[in-house]
Amino acid sequence: MRLSVVDVGSNTVRLVVADAEGGVPLPVHTAKWRLRLSEQVEPGGAVPEESVVRLVDAVAEASRTATRWGAAAPLAFATAVVRNAPNRLEVLRRVRARTGVELCTLPGEVEAELTFLAARRWMGWRSGPLALLDIGGGSLEAAFGRGRLPDYVASLPLGAGRLTHEFLAGQDPPTPEQVRALRRKVRHQLRDVAARIRWEGPHTAVATSRTFQQLGRLCGAAPGRHGPFTDRRMHRTDLRAAVVRLASLSAEERALLPGISAPRAEQSLAGAVVGHTAMKLSGLKTVTICPWAIREGVLLRHIEDGSAWWAEVCRLSEEPPAPDPVPLRVASAAP
Repeated sequence: MRLSVVDVGSNTVRLVVADAEGGVPLPVHTAKWRLRLSEQVEPGGAVPEESVVRLVDAVAEASRTATRWGAAAPLAFATAVVRNAPNRLEVLRRVRARTGVELCTLPGEVEAELTFLAARRWMGWRSGPLALLDIGGGSLEAAFGRGRLPDYVASLPLGAGRLTHEFLAGQDPPTPEQVRALRRKVRHQLRDVAARIRWEGPHTAVATSRTFQQLGRLCGAAPGRHGPFTDRRMHRTDLRAAVVRLASLSAEERALLPGISAPRAEQSLAGAVVGHTAMKLSGLKTVTICPWAIREGVLLRHIEDGSAWWAEVCRLSEEPPAPDPVPLRVASAAP
C-alpha cells in the first residue's frame, strides 16, 4: 500500500509519498513547491487571487506526482495561513474544482494531536509522559500526554512568520525595543499553556518542525546529512545564546549561520524567541529534535484508524474556524 500526503504550509507545499506496509510510513519520494504564502497574506487576511492560482497549480502537480509514484489520492491539508483566511472556503473549493483533491484545513488542536502521535511513535513508549512543541509559520502547537494521543493540546497565534510580520518588520536587524515587545507578547500568550506543561512534569520533551530543526542545527545538533536516526538535542542555554546572536544580525547575515536557510532567515529570530520562551516557562532544559511531525502524523492516523477520521476532518473544514487563540483543552485521547 502506498499513501501520499500534501501539506500546504506558510512557505511551501510539500508532498510525501510513502510505503505503508507494516504500519510504518517509509518515504519513497518527496517534493516541494515554494509559494511563500506568509509573505503574501496579512495575518488573518485573505489569500490573494495570484496566490490562489499558484496554490491550485502546486496541488495539481503534487497530485500528478503522487499518481506517477503509484500512490492513492493525497491526503491534503492546509495549516494556519489558509485556515485563518476569510476566503478559506473559496480557496478549498477552487482547489477541489480544479484538481479533484479534497484540500482540508486542520484546526490547530488537530495539528497538535497528529504531531504528537508522530512524535510518540518516533520516540516510543520509553519516552514516558511526553511534551511537544511545534512552531509553524502561523501558529505554535503544544501538547502533553501519556498515551498514543495527547491529553492536552493548545494552538496559539505564535508562528514565526506571523510574529516577524507583526513585531520585527521595518528594521533589519530589529531594534532592542522590537525584540522586547515580541518577547512580552510570547510570554503573555504562553503563560497558561506553559504552566500546565510545567505542572505535568513531562519525562521527555520533543520539538518538531523545520524551525526547530534549523535552530537545533544552529545550537550544535548534527546536520541533516547524518540521517534521521542521529540523536539531536537542543539545550535551553544554547537557544538563549542563539536568540542574542540572531537579534544582532540582519536576515542576510543570519542566512550564513549553520542551519539557517535563506528563505527562513528573516523569521528565525521570532522562532528562536518563541522556542526559548516556551522552554523556559515550561521548565524544559532540553528538547529532542524529532524528525517526524504533522505529515507523518496524518499518515500514521490513516494507517492505524482507517479513512473515516479523515472524512470527518474534511467535513469540519467547511465550518467556521475556531477563534484565535485556541485555549488549552482536553483532547480525546486513546490508550
